[in-house]
Amino acid sequence: MTGHPQERVDDAVVVGGGAAGLCLAHWLTRTGTGVTLVEAPDGPLRPAERTWCYWEAGTGEFEEAVVASWRRLRVRGPDGAVVESDPAPLRYRMVRSGPFERLVHARLAAAPAARVVRATAHEVRDAPYGAEVRCTTADGRPLVLRGRHVFDSRPVRDTPPHRTLLLQHFRGWFVRTAVPRFDPGVADLMDFRVPQPGHGLAFGYVLPLAADRALVEYTEFSRAPLPTAAYEASLRQYTGDVLGLGRFTVESAEQGVIPMTDARFPRRTGRAVFRIGAAGGATRPATGYTFAAVQRQGRAVASALRRGHPDVPPPHGRRALAMDAVLLRALDTGRLDGPRFFTDLFRRVPMERLLRFLDGGSTPWEEFGIGLRTPVAPMLRTAAELPFLVRRATGRSEESLR
Repeated sequence: MTGHPQERVDDAVVVGGGAAGLCLAHWLTRTGTGVTLVEAPDGPLRPAERTWCYWEAGTGEFEEAVVASWRRLRVRGPDGAVVESDPAPLRYRMVRSGPFERLVHARLAAAPAARVVRATAHEVRDAPYGAEVRCTTADGRPLVLRGRHVFDSRPVRDTPPHRTLLLQHFRGWFVRTAVPRFDPGVADLMDFRVPQPGHGLAFGYVLPLAADRALVEYTEFSRAPLPTAAYEASLRQYTGDVLGLGRFTVESAEQGVIPMTDARFPRRTGRAVFRIGAAGGATRPATGYTFAAVQRQGRAVASALRRGHPDVPPPHGRRALAMDAVLLRALDTGRLDGPRFFTDLFRRVPMERLLRFLDGGSTPWEEFGIGLRTPVAPMLRTAAELPFLVRRATGRSEESLR
């Protein structure tokens, strides 16, 4: 496509070059839609490299960006009891934001109706021709991007009104050990052999990349994040006292906060302005996982736009969100022992079925069976009180995605 950036009107402008923006831009080009992807220029507004994980059967659309995958998954209870399984045909996959961005950029460069613009977006608003994005370029010049539709993936400033808001906050080390310490074929999703906080729960998370390399994270579900020094102390305790890694070096680190909430995120904020990704509610409230949902969302949005009916469908079904709201409230009130709840759930439910449930792919009958394998009394008590609770705004927005 040619023309001055401030004169042309694209079919779609996608704001933000994170997972949601890149996924949507990719799927729009697959349908032949003219798209401009606007990303922050190099500098403080550009996020550090991040890790995104998900599970999927077969070979996915972004397989070239997968840096590691695992056939077997493991959960360890507080007493060290192990639940390990192969959830075939699903495989757990890790994507790093750098390779993923390079892959999608290469595909956009090969699409004649697509372009990437580096600028800082300040305002998105409706316009007579659709909507516009007011930006500033890296050299300080004003820039207006025009589109018939604008899809905004920038983090929201405040979490919408909610009944429950827990934070999934974590810090991870990419470590290299002096001798082989890891099984590259098994990923530890939850390891509860760590001291538990007074409120919420904590666990370790280990993704082996080789026999002597892994991403090791300390994660909490609670109401407030920790100082970096506290994460570092917990990681030292976990890698030393629990994993017994011996001598190792930390090659890099990552840290983030993900809201886990029953808030209702609006997916449309103007006549031609839509929100996507975590800003549009794509984060699964009970788990914090987002990447698989934004892939589905991107495909659905591109398909709807091609049919002439622009829309951002709900990233998660009503039943899933209702069950998540009950779980979050039960955890927040302390009615559930979090480590025991999750360990028992993975022990009692086949892992492939449980992962499909957590990704919104289970049947009502399967969901009923999973519900029977949870502590029924506290869950029913929580479900009964939820309709009478007032949704309140307490601030807090997403800072990172898993």
